[in-house]
Amino acid sequence: MKTILDRISKHADAQTERGAVASYIPELASVDPKQFGMSVVMADGQSFSVGDAATRFSIQSVSKVFTLALALGRLGDQLWSRVGREPSGLPFNSILQLEHERGIPRNPFINAGALVVTDAILAGHQPREVLGELLRFVRAAAGDDDIHINKAVAKSETEHGARNLSLAHFMQAQGNFQNPPEMTCGTYFHQCAIEMTCEQLARAGRFLIGATGPSLISQSNVRRINALMLTCGHYDGSGEFAYRVGLPGKSGVGGGILMIVPNKASVAIWSPGLNAQGNSQLGTEAAEKFAEMTGWSVFG
Repeated sequence: MKTILDRISKHADAQTERGAVASYIPELASVDPKQFGMSVVMADGQSFSVGDAATRFSIQSVSKVFTLALALGRLGDQLWSRVGREPSGLPFNSILQLEHERGIPRNPFINAGALVVTDAILAGHQPREVLGELLRFVRAAAGDDDIHINKAVAKSETEHGARNLSLAHFMQAQGNFQNPPEMTCGTYFHQCAIEMTCEQLARAGRFLIGATGPSLISQSNVRRINALMLTCGHYDGSGEFAYRVGLPGKSGVGGGILMIVPNKASVAIWSPGLNAQGNSQLGTEAAEKFAEMTGWSVFG
C-alpha cells in the first residue's frame, strides 16, 4: 500500500494543471493549490499516508456524509419525504431543479439537499447543540478529539452565503423548511468549516466500511449512505467518478475526497485545486489511479 501511495503522490507532484481553488469563499481562495495528501486506513486500523496528509483543510461538503448519518439515525425514512435520492445532473448550488421540483431537493449531497438535512436535525435544538453533536460524532468516528471548526472559514462562508440563503428561502416558501433560513444556513456554514487532516478524515470514514469497521450507525444506513456517495457524491460529476473509480466517494470544495472501499478501507485525498464540477482535480485522478492499482471496485 505504501508503494502504491508513493507512486500516486509522485504522479500528482508532476502535474502542472491542478485546477482552481474555490475563489468564491475568500478563506479558501488563499490556500496553496500545490498541496497534495492522501491517507488509507484499513479495516483492521492499519494506516498509510503520503504527502500533505497531516495538513488541516476545510472538509466543506464532505461534512454532509456525517450530518446525513445523524439525520438517518434520528429520523429514519421520514427524512426522504423532504429530500430525494437521485443524482441531480446539475451544479451543486443550482436552483433550477429545485424550482421545477417544488422545493424538494434531488439528493442530500447537493447544497439544497444538505440544507434540508441540517434543517431536519436542528428541529427542537439550538445550532450550538447540533454542531456539538456533529463534532462529537466526527471525533468518535476518527478516534481523535483534536477536530474543530475553523471560525474564520465559517465567517467567510456566512458573509458570502447569499446563494445558499436563497435556496433556503425558496424551500421555506415551498413549505420544506422548519427553521429560520438564517439559523439553518448559519449551522450549515459552520459544519462545512470543520477542519481535518487526511489522516483524521480517513480514520473518521471507517464507520462506513461495513461490518468490518466501527459500528456507529446501523449496517442498513451504512449501505444507504455508500449508495448515495456512489451516485450523488460528486455533484454533476458523479457518473464520471463512478465510471472512472467505481467506489463510493464524497467531495468538498475544500479539495477533499472521502472514499470508501466496502469491507476493506477508508481513503481520504486532498488537493485544493478544483475541476469544473467543483471536485478536486488531482484528487479525482489519484482516486482513479488508486482503484486501478489496487483493483478495488464495487463492480468486481
